[in-house]
Amino acid sequence: MKLARIRSGGAEDFAIADDGAWVTFKALGLDASTTAEAIGLFSHAKRTYAGHRAEGISDPTFTAPLRNVGKILAIGLNYLDHIEETKATRPERPIIFAKYTSSVTGPFSQIVIDDELTEKGDYESELAVIIGERCRNVPEEDALGVVFGYTVANDVSARDWQRAESQWSRSKSFDTFCPVGPWITSADEISDPNALAIRSEVNGEVRQDSSTSKMLFHVPFLIAYISRSMTLEPGDVILTGTPHGVGFAMSPPKYLAPGDRVRCEIEGLGRIENPVVGAR
Repeated sequence: MKLARIRSGGAEDFAIADDGAWVTFKALGLDASTTAEAIGLFSHAKRTYAGHRAEGISDPTFTAPLRNVGKILAIGLNYLDHIEETKATRPERPIIFAKYTSSVTGPFSQIVIDDELTEKGDYESELAVIIGERCRNVPEEDALGVVFGYTVANDVSARDWQRAESQWSRSKSFDTFCPVGPWITSADEISDPNALAIRSEVNGEVRQDSSTSKMLFHVPFLIAYISRSMTLEPGDVILTGTPHGVGFAMSPPKYLAPGDRVRCEIEGLGRIENPVVGAR
């Protein structure tokens, strides 16, 4: 089952679908204003979905399924092929930084590259893990049990500021620097999050083509590791890193520019595609 936030007829709402039409929470008699609330109502929505399919929407406009989430935690240098291409030292433990929630944008919305702020905007196709329950000190063997679902994200980055500052969060958190979606696929549909093909394209040119199996720290370990030091809440997000093929590591580097289109896709989870524009 999939959870999305859609716009139709001038209204925006959470909605669910299997392989059929999308049914809004309003049509199901439900009301959720945040992703955490939608997660809490998801089981009820699934039970009543079949009886409302006739009211479904077949061609909605998708907005970001992350609404008023608490934390977006991102992992740096977490793919072996990416570590190799950047000639970085293999980390002994996960590199964790925050990506602020104001950077979230829709799966087909514009990425704004302001040339007065950065000349080195870059893309990173990533698997995003959405937490489904409040948890702390989760054993690694139980970690997938606290996952609500998975979605596609692009960890857009200002490489010049990433290198200029000792902390990465600002360079990763410009407005529109976290396209995500188009929906969240529930965890029961993904048997192994570390066995998925992951790709990115810029203007139709394949840039990244790898597998989540190449993560240095796999999803269960990341959840266990993070939850040792902080409580995870429903709707919290873990961006699990990116594989090789990023723009700054190419020779010569290929940074994003207005007019580009960036497509990120993960097997079983769908795709996002965002046009790049300059600041107005």
